[in-house]
Amino acid sequence: MQIRLLGEWEKQKYIIIVFPNAKSDWEHSINDIQNSYISLIKAIIIHQKCVVLCENKQKTIKILPKSKNLELLQIETNDTWIRDFGAICIYKNGELKLLNFKFNAWGRKFDYRKDNAVNLKLKKMNFFKAPMKNIDFVLEGGSIETNGKGVLLTTQNCIFNENRNPKLSQEQIVKTLKNTLGIQEIIILQNGSLIGDDTDSHIDTLARFLNADTIAYVKCYDTSDKHFASLKKMEEELKKTNFNLLALPLPTAKYFLGERLPATYLNFIFINNALLVPTYTDKNDKIVLETLQNFFPNRDVVGIDASVFIREHGSLHCATMNYFI
Repeated sequence: MQIRLLGEWEKQKYIIIVFPNAKSDWEHSINDIQNSYISLIKAIIIHQKCVVLCENKQKTIKILPKSKNLELLQIETNDTWIRDFGAICIYKNGELKLLNFKFNAWGRKFDYRKDNAVNLKLKKMNFFKAPMKNIDFVLEGGSIETNGKGVLLTTQNCIFNENRNPKLSQEQIVKTLKNTLGIQEIIILQNGSLIGDDTDSHIDTLARFLNADTIAYVKCYDTSDKHFASLKKMEEELKKTNFNLLALPLPTAKYFLGERLPATYLNFIFINNALLVPTYTDKNDKIVLETLQNFFPNRDVVGIDASVFIREHGSLHCATMNYFI
């Protein structure tokens, strides 16, 4: 039996997002965030299909662009961050399969009952065509990164946190990840975190695979920034791996209602023929977009303003889940 967790740059069938509604944590910025999601959807449907989960299909369809690449499904959720509760794709013996892990809102920090039921509802609606297996293990999609060739990248603070799978030892957690995802090697970073992050250091805010051989990571150049020491130690860990490295600068500090937000350029999204990169009206935006465009000469590298997304401590990757051919 051969299992493979796919690299996110592989050919996609569609991407799923959850459209924010006013009766949620987004009440403080509902118009701003809906406009931000519309911009994201427009960028996606140029290249591929986007499936939008929403609380009220009739109302939502009136404000979204019309496109053959857009599909709406009426499903209630607690939150918008579907990266962490969406089903995860693997290939098993060459066939696409879905894994439905448990979701507990990053250690029971928020209500999660509706989010945890989304995959079962999609399967019951016959939207998911591939077989889906329920896994009795808490795992968020934003907590893992793969090179598509058997290597997994994650963080100690998240994957071994007692608020996820408290009854399992570290050895049992590693074994579960390897067995369910077809992983041969797990790189577990001991350092790295962003102020304002609710997820206990999700890897998709810190370090991401660009291809099978290269890891992009967040680098802090300001020695007076509170992130400097931790991110420097994370960089030293990454340099001990066998992967090529590409540093992307940490955005300058962003705030909302007096709180520093976890702004990061690492929360980008692969879609077919393009890379969507969060921007923050920051001096580093242009540097990051040019760096990634040089790395991906055959992809459209597109900046998407994520300044509103991070008000609720997430960004583009957190807001999406990709599904493959």
